[in-house]
Amino acid sequence: MGLRTKIGIAIAGTAAVVSVVIGLLVHHRTVEAQYASARSQARDRLQTAVQDHAAGIDGDRTLIDPPDLPRPLADAVRRGKWGSYLDWSGKVPQMWAASVYRDEVVALKRPYEREAETVRDLDRVLWISGAIGTALACVAGLLVATRLGRRLTASADTAQRIADGDLTARLPLRGQDEITRLTAAVNTMADALAGRLRAEREVTANIAHELRTPVAGMVTAAGLLPPGRPAELVRESAARLRELVDDVIEVARLDGAGEEVRVEVCGVGEVVRRAVAGVRAVSGGAGAGGAEAEGAEAEGAGGASNGVRVEVVRDASVETDPRRVERIVVNLVSNALRHGREPVVVEVDGGVVRVRDAGGGFPEGLLAGGPQRFRTGAEGTGLGLGLTIAVGQAKVLGASLRFANPDGGGALAELDLTGTVVHADPPRHADPSRHADPSRHADPSPRADPPDRP
Repeated sequence: MGLRTKIGIAIAGTAAVVSVVIGLLVHHRTVEAQYASARSQARDRLQTAVQDHAAGIDGDRTLIDPPDLPRPLADAVRRGKWGSYLDWSGKVPQMWAASVYRDEVVALKRPYEREAETVRDLDRVLWISGAIGTALACVAGLLVATRLGRRLTASADTAQRIADGDLTARLPLRGQDEITRLTAAVNTMADALAGRLRAEREVTANIAHELRTPVAGMVTAAGLLPPGRPAELVRESAARLRELVDDVIEVARLDGAGEEVRVEVCGVGEVVRRAVAGVRAVSGGAGAGGAEAEGAEAEGAGGASNGVRVEVVRDASVETDPRRVERIVVNLVSNALRHGREPVVVEVDGGVVRVRDAGGGFPEGLLAGGPQRFRTGAEGTGLGLGLTIAVGQAKVLGASLRFANPDGGGALAELDLTGTVVHADPPRHADPSRHADPSRHADPSPRADPPDRP
């Protein structure tokens, strides 16, 4: 039950209770006033009737020792007191008054129907007015609750957008109530968070730029070392450091939201093959790569030192930036080779590219919140930059990048470019079992800063 419904029910319930209480009070006071007035009139008339009876004159309404005198009134009269009694036992209520004169009971009675009808009319009016008041209060409560609910929902949505990485989200300030204070607090939090993240990114980018020149010199100097295992270790470390600096600079550039997309029509299969070939060249030469397959039949096979296989189930032409798509695929394949287990399969199915491995899958934290920079996994390896760059590049392209752990094991990364497809080839004969169901996935593509899977 939402807050709006709760507020509406509370206001309507309060209005109903107030209507009932007020109705009961009015009813009780009216009945008391009517009875007091009728009792006073009956006493005055009884005194006159007693005086007339003493003078030997009995009026038409004067009753002497009436047999139908109500018993409670008769008991009171026998004790030497005058009394009145409202009798509801008959079809028409009667107002009795009686007294004793020389061992005789002198009594009067009159119908009480007019007063009773007045009370019934009053009760009807009270019920109708109470129902109308409750309905109006319910409508007013729903209007107030709707307005408050919309403001609270807007605050919650803005807070969620900030949590998702949109640090420009703000709420307008209206009024001076508690919700306005909450809105101001959310805006202040967003400003503080944006400022802190901006400062951290600027520091990281500045450090990376400052390191670029000395790292380049280190790589050059390492290349001048004499052959040998120590020199090889130095060159590998220097190359890795240069790669890290370049990744940090690229992340900072993606955070700046000033990236230019060079759109052209290209084939998804061609871009994927080029990306995988680049990964193979880095990992040990183009000629030592794994197998490529079209549909279910391999185009080439080999020992596959890096165990990467390309499967084109259905090729497609897309209108996008091929350089950025290639960068995404390179990072996904590299991450699968580094942290997963062979074989790594890159599947092209129209505008969708899937990268699967046979490893232990992505960590739960990555599936829940997406890749986070400089966050290592359980094994303490990786800096979370490869997948962060892939997510950032997908965001620039307007594509979605999802991560999942399929039921069959391993890890699955799925790049969806279907929104940019201009032509799709008919499907080829592929094994349907190769398609994984990403039932457990996270879609961090709209996030601004997403760890490499350890």
